[in-house]
Amino acid sequence: MKPDAPRLFPDVDFSEDDPLEATVQWTPPAWPPHKALVCQFHYRRCQEMAWTLLEPEVRSIPLAPVEIQDLALATGYEVSGRCRMEREEDLWGEWSPVLPFQTLPSDMWISGKLCGPRGGQERLLLWKAPGHCPPRQYRVCFPGACQEPVACCSHDVPARAEWVGLSVAGAHATSRPPLANLSLACLGPGSAPHGVAVGIAGSTGLLVTWQQDPGELREHVVDWASDGAPLQDLAWVRLPPGNLSTLLPGRFEAGVPYRITVTAVSPGGLAPAPSVWVFGEELAPLAGPALWRLQDAPPGTPAVAWGEVPRRQLRGRLSHYTLCAQSGTRPSVCMNVSGSIQNISLPGLPWGPCELWVTASTIAGQGPPGPSLRLHLPDNTLKWKVLPGVLLLWGLLLTACGVSLAMSGRCLPLRHKVLPRWVWEKVPDPANSRSGQPHLEEVPQAQPPGDLPVLEVEEVEPLPVREPPRASTPLDSGYEKHFLPTPEELGLLGPHPGPRLWPEPTPGRERDAHLTDEDTEAQRG
Repeated sequence: MKPDAPRLFPDVDFSEDDPLEATVQWTPPAWPPHKALVCQFHYRRCQEMAWTLLEPEVRSIPLAPVEIQDLALATGYEVSGRCRMEREEDLWGEWSPVLPFQTLPSDMWISGKLCGPRGGQERLLLWKAPGHCPPRQYRVCFPGACQEPVACCSHDVPARAEWVGLSVAGAHATSRPPLANLSLACLGPGSAPHGVAVGIAGSTGLLVTWQQDPGELREHVVDWASDGAPLQDLAWVRLPPGNLSTLLPGRFEAGVPYRITVTAVSPGGLAPAPSVWVFGEELAPLAGPALWRLQDAPPGTPAVAWGEVPRRQLRGRLSHYTLCAQSGTRPSVCMNVSGSIQNISLPGLPWGPCELWVTASTIAGQGPPGPSLRLHLPDNTLKWKVLPGVLLLWGLLLTACGVSLAMSGRCLPLRHKVLPRWVWEKVPDPANSRSGQPHLEEVPQAQPPGDLPVLEVEEVEPLPVREPPRASTPLDSGYEKHFLPTPEELGLLGPHPGPRLWPEPTPGRERDAHLTDEDTEAQRG
């Protein structure tokens, strides 16, 4: 007798420890009842003709599930079974209807910021489409919620998600997270790879090497993308824990920067190493950095700074900067600056108008100059700083001396020596006037009335009287007459008919009355 075909359950389970191992549940045929049967199962990859027979055969008593091992990720399979009586080795029943199933799409990765402060940066779950019999729909699960159906092959990741899972839509649902899950917890820097280096292998390949400290690891993931590419364009490869190098597949354009990251994946989470920027082929830069002026340090010494050249315009690894300066009509002067420096002081610039610019260089050559900076530097030499202070100090000193001399009266003798007498004298002397009269000798002024000396008078013979010469009438303005002595005071005129202050001398004593000033002075003595 040939028994009926067994019935296969539509839900296929996958092992948590090995996502490439599937478990198929089945029930023996209803006829013949209460008989021990021996069943046989085989499977094949979709779109293939050959079947693979599973060994050993399975008995219905006791009933055990069918286990299929060594499957491929993200691949469709078909499974079928048949049964026979335990003692009838040649009487197999018909094959059961084919049960299709899909392995887990566990080749998934996160594009964006894996660890550290995200700052609202978008993260995207990516997975690769299967090569054989791709499923039409997927199911994406996060803590507390699952979304189904989801189209291939990306989905947004919440900012605070601790893990993410992916499975084929309609697969067997369990109370725990899907088997194809990825922990998003971040481990410490000690768990991350270190010493990441990238070298050019051949014409287009990039060889990535790194070091890893001992620890429990599941795998390494190396991902890369060009600068400015969208999150969907991330590429990655998975490597066993023992592999510490890989040759990245694909074509890398010349002058385009690529970001490469190596991440250690363990059951507890992720530990990414710092990203490395590389160029498949280096070219000369397309632009130079922009300049701006900083605060003088020290004062009087100009200081400038410049920014970085964008990677797409740099087109290679920066080797050094070149700073150039041109003052007036002088030829330009340039100096190389290390690529790690972005500011500098310029103490040797000459005063006057000056123009500065900076260029960037790679191993392929020097790029064009960036936007120039124009300065006008004042003359800050020592003589121009000291001279105004010296002049001001001398001016203050002379002013103070003049004021002190004028207040103390010590400058009166100097006034008498420098200025003419008629300038500083309070009452002008008529003898200093030369207006309208010939040169006259100085005539001593009459003594003011007072105690006169007593004269002894003797009688002598009178001398003949001579008339004095008549002088020409002087031309004067009357101003001098007001200050000149009267003729009576000079003794040049005869007796005045007016009243006398003492008795007129007798004729016998005329000689004594006409004593000269010299005799009078002698008698006083």
